[in-house]
Amino acid sequence: MHWTGLLLALQATALLILAARLAGGRTRTPPLEPMMRSKGSVRVSAVVPTLNEEARLGPCLEGLHRQGPELVEVLVVDSRSTDGTVALVEAMARRDPRFRVVYDDPLPPGWIGRPWALHFGFLRTDPASEWVLDVDADTEPQPGLVGAAVEAARKGSFDALSLSPQFRLVSLAEFWLQPALLLTLIYRFGPSGTAKPARPERVMANGQCFLMKRQLLVQAGGHTAARRSFCDDITQARALAAAGARVGFFDGARLIKVRMYSSALETWHEWGRSLDLKDASTPLWQAFDCVFLLLAQGLPIPVLLALATTGPPTGFTLAALGWVNALLLTIRVLLLFGVRGSYERLRWSFWLSPLADPLAVLRIWLSALTVPRRWRGRSYGNLEQSTGTGQ
Repeated sequence: MHWTGLLLALQATALLILAARLAGGRTRTPPLEPMMRSKGSVRVSAVVPTLNEEARLGPCLEGLHRQGPELVEVLVVDSRSTDGTVALVEAMARRDPRFRVVYDDPLPPGWIGRPWALHFGFLRTDPASEWVLDVDADTEPQPGLVGAAVEAARKGSFDALSLSPQFRLVSLAEFWLQPALLLTLIYRFGPSGTAKPARPERVMANGQCFLMKRQLLVQAGGHTAARRSFCDDITQARALAAAGARVGFFDGARLIKVRMYSSALETWHEWGRSLDLKDASTPLWQAFDCVFLLLAQGLPIPVLLALATTGPPTGFTLAALGWVNALLLTIRVLLLFGVRGSYERLRWSFWLSPLADPLAVLRIWLSALTVPRRWRGRSYGNLEQSTGTGQ
């Protein structure tokens, strides 16, 4: 078979797989609406891991402060920050007694900092709480977040539930690159909030806002399953699903906002570090995802440009190759309209983000082929013997 015929067959298959995954969006639950107070009695404990978060933590604390009485405590688990992080928490604790800071050092061998902080905080939550809510320090919880998350979990009989946020981007470069990286997730796992439950090994989650039944965590040994994972939220969610828990993932754009990174370069380095999800995937699934992304997201524009520079396609194979890639590019553009609500505001470079798709796919491949050695100032050269030094 000529290479064009092979490429056509592979991309046509990728097109069918992508269409099947996106078809679940027809039954997608709309973005959750704020609920200022939960129906009935409920107790929720929040855990916020921090390490030198002074510049980003304030909006998170204020957002949690504005939650209703169902949020009974907020444990900020600090890894001995050297900036003003703890002072911010202590100032909030003087205004709101639900807040307190605890210290999680030393980092035990074999643990990565974030899952350890969440595990440490979970062990110190009030046993009377029914739910534990993990919240990232760079998020901005909106009023009614906790009530809405608990109600969605109750309504859907979920044991665990996480929310996708509304992103706050600033520069034109961020608006060009970040949507391309975000869509690598939708290409691989489909949209959030679909009615059909995913298989445990394909469950998606977002650790920026992750609500779990406390009893479920007790049975699962807290965050132990994700202790060595750089994508600990996905690893945790898939471990819970594999154990029989019902795990949901919904659009929380009206409930939580996030300014994840300060620039496109930081987005490339930091988000791309774990976006391949290799710590939560089997090698076979990871290889499949990488090839699928290349065919469905990375190649359409280069192939169309190549066909355009060689003149009008002649013969069935080249013409069909052009149509398949045109359909893939059309789907990509339509997805921009689908995800535009995930952004606080848009700039014109957002609409040019398909041009960043080859780079986004390259980032996934690079991440899949490398093992992270450092994260948030900590060294993990030998994870089995990691002691957490070098903060």
